[in-house]
Amino acid sequence: MITTDFVPGSPCWLDLGAPDVRAAAAFYGAVLGWEYEPMGDGGGDMEGGVFRKDGKTVAGLGKLTEQGARPAWMIYHSVPDADATTEAVRRGGGTVRVPPTDLDGWGRMAQYSDPLGGQFAVWQPGTNQGVELVDQPGSLCWTELYTSDATAAKEFYGDVFGWRFSDMELPGGGGTYALVTPAGQPEERMHGGVMELAAENLALAGGRPYWHPVFAVDDCDAAVARVTEHGGSVQMGPDDAEGVGRLAVCLDPSNADFVVLTPPRS
Repeated sequence: MITTDFVPGSPCWLDLGAPDVRAAAAFYGAVLGWEYEPMGDGGGDMEGGVFRKDGKTVAGLGKLTEQGARPAWMIYHSVPDADATTEAVRRGGGTVRVPPTDLDGWGRMAQYSDPLGGQFAVWQPGTNQGVELVDQPGSLCWTELYTSDATAAKEFYGDVFGWRFSDMELPGGGGTYALVTPAGQPEERMHGGVMELAAENLALAGGRPYWHPVFAVDDCDAAVARVTEHGGSVQMGPDDAEGVGRLAVCLDPSNADFVVLTPPRS
């Protein structure tokens, strides 16, 4: 589970790079019940802001400005020292896309690509620790990496973050899924998974690996209906996964991917 007790290596923030901020705000508001709060006075072209659920920050939203970049969610992991993490990324063969940057005392961020091209980011907390609501309906509850080489990914991210991995076989011969636990934490602090896919199944990112968020919802089927009603689409599901819940892999109207999940009833 993900908590707001952000231990080193755990997901602590996420933001969406969207070509149309206003449209993205409307879509996620309809699908996940989020309220959008623009930065500044909210005028002009609405370059970005934050999403809130029940008054608590759940994600960020910004205008996609990088040339050639696809609309996508970026997941940030908490680190005590962004500069040290940057050196670990370089040693492991990764690429620094945005070097460690101070953000007005809120914290220090950096963005990278892993050796196979999967993009991820880190956050060194300042006055802002990260999102304020997780593991509840309408908030982040899991993260996933789809990659063409799970062994290489585990070696890289293990070296960078100290993550521990435990492999499980998926039912029906679906392959192996590697569960991710932060360094020094018990298994109940698992926060994500790594799934190996053939390169042709990574077409969304041009054959490169990619991370995506999983959002908890009260009713997966109802959430999927809202996705399609508001211009999104469904790549897979809804399906039941034993011990996991009912889930669907979705795309928003600009093709940024995310998953909606209704956990098993206790």
